Amino acid sequence: MTRRRAIMALGASAMLVGLLSTAALLGGFRLNLTPSEPLGLWWIETPNRAIAVGDLVFVCAPVTPLFEEARRRLYLARGLCPGGTAPLIKAVAALPGQRVEIGKNVSIDGRLLPSSNVRRIDGAGRELKPFAGGIVPPGYLYLHSSFVSSYDSRYFGPVPETGLLGLARPILTFDP
Repeated sequence: MTRRRAIMALGASAMLVGLLSTAALLGGFRLNLTPSEPLGLWWIETPNRAIAVGDLVFVCAPVTPLFEEARRRLYLARGLCPGGTAPLIKAVAALPGQRVEIGKNVSIDGRLLPSSNVRRIDGAGRELKPFAGGIVPPGYLYLHSSFVSSYDSRYFGPVPETGLLGLARPILTFDP
């Protein structure tokens, strides 16, 4: 009888976790396990205004060979976005029409972007090719994270606004 109760309890627990996970996803909650932003529970808020420089956003990466390679290199976590990646949490650093220049650091419209050192190799010693720079095209966002090893627009360039899920709002987070 004890074994049967244990199996039933395990099954009920699995169902509860599944239901809570589904409710969280449908309710716009996401668990961040990447170092680009604090670890923990985040909420995707639907913006009621235009996206602005400085906004922290959730965005799905486009399905391109560059992002497929980033997934293979484990720069991106698995998730529910097209291409099988998790949404990125990044700050909007430049909007359409702004000029991005890439050197040792990133400049936006001639102003140095803080915490924007451009690395030439990743943590595994593999070459990192920076974005060439240029004007952010209409319908695109240039994204940045102050985390030194972040995979962001320094390397993949602007991303389509169509991948924007919403503003990223921390609910219960902590820094390790």
